[in-house]
Amino acid sequence: MKTLHRVSTFAGLLALALATGCSSSQTGSPYHPGPVAGDVVGTGVGVVAGNAVGFAGGVVAGTVSGTSQVLDPSYHMVRYWRTETTSDGRTIQVPYDVLVDQYGRPARMPAPTGNPAPPRVVPATNAPPMTSTNAAGK
Repeated sequence: MKTLHRVSTFAGLLALALATGCSSSQTGSPYHPGPVAGDVVGTGVGVVAGNAVGFAGGVVAGTVSGTSQVLDPSYHMVRYWRTETTSDGRTIQVPYDVLVDQYGRPARMPAPTGNPAPPRVVPATNAPPMTSTNAAGK
């Protein structure tokens, strides 16, 4: 990712250098307007070419960044333990995995471990905040 940042920074600086064009404060003779016209045309071509290169560089950098985020194979799981009672009366702890995004919000799909989709979270009005996931279920 650092390489991508460096390449896009270099491309941006190169585009900025090309967009400014090369100009001089050379004054020409009214009898020979060729150098002045050449400077004007050269500046115009430099600006257009620089903007085209900058646009292309931005499109490539944006495409690479967007593709790398979509195709990122890493994911984060949060595991909760539920206390359940079996049919023969035993109390057991059952793992419950939730797929979360980079900010810890549950994803809108079931976890890849085969668990069902997480239930909707309804905040309790008088419940104290949860401080541990290892506490016994109620």
